This record gives sequence, structure tokens and C-alpha cells, in this order.
Amino acid sequence: MSPLLDVKDLVKHYGVGQGLLGRLFGAPPRKVQALNGVSLHVGAGETLGLIGESGCGKSTLGRAILRLHEPDSGSVTFGGVDVTALDTGGLKAMRRRMQIIFQNPYASLNPRKPVGEILAQPLRLHRLAEGAALRERVREMLEHVGLRAAHADRYPHQFSGGQRQRIGIARALILNPEFVVCDEPVSALDVSVQAQIIDLLARLKRELGLTYLFISHDIAVIGYVSDRVAVMYLGEIVENGPARAVLRRPYHPYTRALMSAVPRVDRADQQQERVRLHGDLPSPMDPPPGCRFHTRCGFATDLCRSVAPLRRQLEEDRMVACHHFPEPAP
Repeated sequence: MSPLLDVKDLVKHYGVGQGLLGRLFGAPPRKVQALNGVSLHVGAGETLGLIGESGCGKSTLGRAILRLHEPDSGSVTFGGVDVTALDTGGLKAMRRRMQIIFQNPYASLNPRKPVGEILAQPLRLHRLAEGAALRERVREMLEHVGLRAAHADRYPHQFSGGQRQRIGIARALILNPEFVVCDEPVSALDVSVQAQIIDLLARLKRELGLTYLFISHDIAVIGYVSDRVAVMYLGEIVENGPARAVLRRPYHPYTRALMSAVPRVDRADQQQERVRLHGDLPSPMDPPPGCRFHTRCGFATDLCRSVAPLRRQLEEDRMVACHHFPEPAP
């Protein structure tokens, strides 16, 4: 069966100001290479977890899929429709099917509007409800995320961080979408609240038949919520596959390093098994040639430094972009 979401060779670069000296000396304009040919797919009803270091392009990918940020090239196909080719009217209609939960519940809600108005706005925008029907839908959605109907008259500043994120979730789901980008939805919350929001998202997925792209830098969270996992490094997907396989037996050296940094009580000698990265994440304005990971990889060769690796399909629904690692870690 065709995937619900199919992303192919998505590219997104951001222009950067040259500064005074650059303009004086005629320096060429510079670009941040946020996405560099990203391809992935998500099946209906599944959760694809997207992990990687901060600044690798995860949030940009989520927004480019929804065309909140316009991609420079590539395609996004959702339910057989090319999202990148839609005009304004077509994109507005597609918004009912594709939504996003933002990372920061303190910044994503309008502080000047009560919660009821925040939730009612999407319904009015798409002309789906008015009057009593609209108020009933708002009440129903608030209760669905664990809040009360009386909360509709309160303002965002009157809620805790966890409650605000529940409001953000309610706003994303009030149009009954099929696909939701969860952009690090728990990273700004206390640890004690994170588990509640994760369980809420899992329950809503089951009850409403949702499909998630779940973005996070927390491997434990990704392992808990995901059916499949994609690993991102400096604007590229370096490995993806079933969550259990990728997280337990990683192929790519970067994935191995991420997994070795996770504390485990069953390790006899954690220090001996630790895979350490050298240096810092390169600048996306000046990515290294060849394999983008070679500057930090302990296994890099001249081939890695000069030739970008192709994506290898090593087994069913398992991909890795590496010259030297067709076999999983022991």
C-alpha cells in the first residue's frame, strides 16, 4: 500500500545577510543548508520518530512538510496529493488534514485571547461550525484532552505548562486531521508532566486514528512512541527503519554514538562501550564535503571525505547512508 505521507528529496536553504563587510567587498550571499535532499515516508496510523541533535533540521522538516516554510525543491505527497503543487485554496483545504503541535506552549498560544476563542478560530476559518455547534465542539475537545469546559473562558497565562500544551493539542486536533507533526511537544515541560502528555498523545492516536511525525532529541521518548525511526544529521537522513531494530542494533556510526550515550543499567562497562564523537556539529552554512558526518566519525576514510554516501536499502524498510557499515553493531 502507498504511504499516507511520502517526502522525496526535500531541500530547504535559508539566505543569510552578508553583513557590512560582505557587502563592501562583494562577498557572495551565504545560505543555511537546513535540508539537503530529505526523503522519508509515513504509513497511515503509524508514528515515525525523528531524532537528531539540535540544529540538524528536524523542525524545519516538519514545517516544510506542512508548507509553513516553503521548500526550495523536492516533493511532499499526502494521500496521493502533491502538497508542494497546491495553490492557496488547495493548501487551505489540506490544512484540515495536516496539523502541527508546537514545541513551546508558552509562545504558541495568543495571550490576548481566551482558550475558547483560540480553539474556535480554526473552526471559523474553515467555516465548519458556528453558534451552539461551535461551542459544543470546543467543549468536547477540551474534555478530550483532559481539561474542563469552564477552562474555555480563561486566558493562557492562567494555565500551567502542561495544561497549555493540552490546549495546543486540542487546537491541532479540533479540525479532525489525519496527520499531525509533533514538534518536540514535551521538551519544554517538566519531566513529571512529560509522561502525561506522551500518554495523552498515544491515547488520542488510538481513539482518533491519527498518524504522527514525532520530532524529539530524547531517544527514550522516541523509543516509547515510535513505530519507525529516522535519524537526522546536518540536514540529511542517515538511517531509518523499524524503531526496535534501529534503536537496538544501529547501523550508522552516528546512530551508534547516540545510542551509546543513553544510560543503561544492564551494561557491565558503559565506558568501554561508549562511542565518542570528535568535535562539534559543523555549521549548516558551510557543511563538509563528502559524507557530512566524516569530521566527527572515527571510521572515516578518504572516500568519506570526498564522496557523499548513497542511501543503501539493506533490508526490508531499513536504510543507511554510510560507505562502510552494511552490518549492524554487535
